[in-house]
Amino acid sequence: MAADAAGRIGHWRLVMRQSFTWWSFTMGRDVEPEAFLRDAAGAGAQGVEMLPQAHWPIARDLGLELVTVTGHKLEEGFNDPARHEGLQGDVRRMIDTAAEGGALAVIVFAGNRFGDGDDDRAIAACVEGLAPVAAHAHGAGVRLLIELLNSKVDHPGQQCDRTAFGAQVVRGVGSPALKLLYDGYHMQLMEGDLSRTIKANFDLIGHVHTAGAPGRRDLDDRQEINWRGVAGLLRHLGYDQWVGHEFIPRGEPIAALKEAVALFDAPGREA
Repeated sequence: MAADAAGRIGHWRLVMRQSFTWWSFTMGRDVEPEAFLRDAAGAGAQGVEMLPQAHWPIARDLGLELVTVTGHKLEEGFNDPARHEGLQGDVRRMIDTAAEGGALAVIVFAGNRFGDGDDDRAIAACVEGLAPVAAHAHGAGVRLLIELLNSKVDHPGQQCDRTAFGAQVVRGVGSPALKLLYDGYHMQLMEGDLSRTIKANFDLIGHVHTAGAPGRRDLDDRQEINWRGVAGLLRHLGYDQWVGHEFIPRGEPIAALKEAVALFDAPGREA
């Protein structure tokens, strides 16, 4: 591996840092990108996710890491062998774009169920399709993240809707470049038991997303996840990857982001 690629992988071995997703904090709002990104950095965010590529230079100039980008449409994923060739090309190109632009990770998906929807078959297909892409990512110094999504509300039909499914894919590929994107909002809707699940799969988790459940709003007392307890658990386990806030603020977004960052920065106890 090239020296610069090794250095990029090393970014993931720092202390737990916090980011926010561009889409959720700006949805339905008329924002000026530079001012918004500057205010987000002032609120304590150290990175931004899924940022339109046109804004990447602004984020870099402000000292914000480009943490994640999306590799392909989430409905059409690696669970379908017929899509492998096209998806592999798309994701390889995005990996190269990420490496060139300084983005740390590319998000990939299993896709919607089709045919008989058999999970074992789909897991095997994901392993087969993602293995060569993971090798490409490893060589480029970019992380791949397979995201866990809920199929109950936001993504009907999505097959990777349980932690066990994604965990089997990651173990099957067996590459340090592929990890789970553990989204607490999605998994609260599908299976609950977040703390026990995080502990059981901690070695596979490369990224965490937050949002209040069930409404995907702020991390406050109007939702059911004890995010302070989850933060304490992650700290107790020695989590040193990114936590990305992917909720839709009820009110002023920068104030909501500042509160979320403070919640994860505060000393906490294991849940």
